[in-house]
Amino acid sequence: MPFSSRPHEADHQPMTGRRSFRTLDFKRSTKPRDGNGNGNGYANRNAKAAPPEATNAENFYYLKQMNSKTPMVIVLTDGEEVRGWIEWYDKACLKVNREGAPNLLIQKHCIKYLFKQEELVE
Repeated sequence: MPFSSRPHEADHQPMTGRRSFRTLDFKRSTKPRDGNGNGNGYANRNAKAAPPEATNAENFYYLKQMNSKTPMVIVLTDGEEVRGWIEWYDKACLKVNREGAPNLLIQKHCIKYLFKQEELVE
């Protein structure tokens, strides 16, 4: 059989359409399917829930210290210590009451850390 650059079928008839490069036997997706038969890539029974963005631990701590008027030591980013009890708080700041000194409104981004005054080792 002579070599020719013209496409022909096995029975030497000219091809009428384009030749498909893919076979008709497609492979099945390897992604797991959920209970509804959707191949979204994740099975519901194995999916782990995302952790919550906020645990409210900070709010719980502030409320506990406010209700008991616990004397606190607040260390600022510049190293200054403020002693007093937390009167109220919001998203950005704390209001600290002090004996014999004016009350302070301290922004949270200025606080390095805080702890109970009774934990202070002298």
